Amino acid sequence: MASTVLVITALEDVTADWVIAALNEREVPVVRLDPADIGPDGPDLTFGFRIGEDSPVWGGRLRTGSREVELGEVAAVYYRRPTPYAARYQHLPAQQRDFCTAEARHGLGGVLNHLHGARYVNHPAAVTAADFKPAQLKRFAELGLTIPPTLVTNDIEAVRKFAAGHQHTIYKPFRGLPAGEDGHAGAIWAQRVNPASFDDSLAVTAHLFQAEIPKTGDVRVTVVGTKVFAQKIAAPDGALDWRRGNWDDLIHTPITVPAPIQTALHRYLASFNLVFGCFDFALTGDSDEAGHWIAIECNPNGQWGWLPDAEHITEAFADILSSKGGGRR
Repeated sequence: MASTVLVITALEDVTADWVIAALNEREVPVVRLDPADIGPDGPDLTFGFRIGEDSPVWGGRLRTGSREVELGEVAAVYYRRPTPYAARYQHLPAQQRDFCTAEARHGLGGVLNHLHGARYVNHPAAVTAADFKPAQLKRFAELGLTIPPTLVTNDIEAVRKFAAGHQHTIYKPFRGLPAGEDGHAGAIWAQRVNPASFDDSLAVTAHLFQAEIPKTGDVRVTVVGTKVFAQKIAAPDGALDWRRGNWDDLIHTPITVPAPIQTALHRYLASFNLVFGCFDFALTGDSDEAGHWIAIECNPNGQWGWLPDAEHITEAFADILSSKGGGRR
């Protein structure tokens, strides 16, 4: 019977380390790999996969520098944050680099993403589908959750008209800021903006504007399978976006998620074929009332290791991956 957990992530991933440690304590076989290790200059990552009339599912062996596994032995895949394939081929000329990257992603990745009977937490295709903020907000609204009035535009007159209908308007990026030429990534936090100061450069790309929520607090809800973990988060300086400051200074308080919200979150994950997600909410009043919970976004591959209940979240992941937590296949 298949029992091995395949952990797909980069070498430096403390969150994955915790889950692997929990699986080791349960004596669950684990194979960890970073697909970008492919190639003669990387660690020993070799594979030979087969499919045909006599075997209609992918089989064969996968070898890393320290582990070896037959694909049929893989019961679950913990897909975390692997290194992009392109990183392995940066030294090549552009055409060769792009060719090798695509071949590795479609070949090795194509097999690893289609293992027969394996439970994915989460499947990379599901993560991609659920990673678009417009799709998230639409699904929240369909499920009856309250969302902020939102505008996606590159039209300066559209945003000025939108802002005129709200006391304050905030801007936030759709994605994180990519790394610069020096290799360091920056961040653009949610921030209050004055549309009167905009110019025609707004037309260059898409922008996300929302009405600022008069919030009384923020909540991070982590859902793993059937289990729900929630922490109210407060920044000492009352920052609009609590992520911008020193996370060690944040004040965390356990909070109960209203039953209607929990039901909506489970339905949300099921609709995207996700097992796990990190949800952000803004509170506008009494936290016991669902109507005061404003859904902001869901990260389908979010970080949770910094939360006070990380130990319990780790065990929830171990439950799912070792077939004890009712995860989706």
